[in-house]
Amino acid sequence: MFTRDERERLRAGLVSAAEADPRITGAAVVGSAAVDREDRWSDVDLALCLDADADVDEVVRDWSDRMYRDHDVVHHLDVRRGATLFRVFLLHNTLQVDLSFWAPAEFGATGPAFRLLFGTAADVPKAGPPEALDLVGMGWLYALHARSAIARGRVWQAEYMVSGVRDQVIALACLRHGVSAVQGRGVDDLPAEVTAPLGTTLVRATDPAELVRAFGATVEAFLAEVDLVDAELASRVAATVRELVSTSATGSKAVEPT
Repeated sequence: MFTRDERERLRAGLVSAAEADPRITGAAVVGSAAVDREDRWSDVDLALCLDADADVDEVVRDWSDRMYRDHDVVHHLDVRRGATLFRVFLLHNTLQVDLSFWAPAEFGATGPAFRLLFGTAADVPKAGPPEALDLVGMGWLYALHARSAIARGRVWQAEYMVSGVRDQVIALACLRHGVSAVQGRGVDDLPAEVTAPLGTTLVRATDPAELVRAFGATVEAFLAEVDLVDAELASRVAATVRELVSTSATGSKAVEPT
């Protein structure tokens, strides 16, 4: 397990290396450290602005070689958001290091968690929260697949899909309470009266009866949130979404528990 001092030394070393690299014209701390919310478990998250004439592949390769050579990396993962590459490194001591490589026109604060260290940040559009109606749509889409998975006796897929419906419930509640609705970041900031009832939506075993029970509880929680977004829409979809639960129960009766 890494220590706070180890994390700080590593971040400072990376910033110094960025300042010394002529292909990098700016850097920023992003994530929790940028807004003074870093704790024992936080990772290192640096955004690097590349010179317009830099060979992006070469820069990424050189910095990746540095990470593997100097910091005992065991694996990495690439995530792309538009033209920006986020390379996420896992170190042997369990520290996560995120290095993102940005074009000058896109290097800037898309939200509050951005602290410029050197260089110039562009004025870029701020990233907004997810749209409530998109979450509603994803909710009933997961519910459709939960129904078919239960009816087919595909119990682990069913658990996955029921959990997917619940994820949309949580995101809608987070939107409603003004906390982060992305990746469950705000769920622990919700009032207990919102989160406590969600305990009934958890799948406690992979037998068909339990899956149907959890599915039904999750659908009711989903419809309650949809009603707070758009009461007319909730009224329009309620019977259809509830039918997914009843027909999954009918189909699952022919399936032996696993």
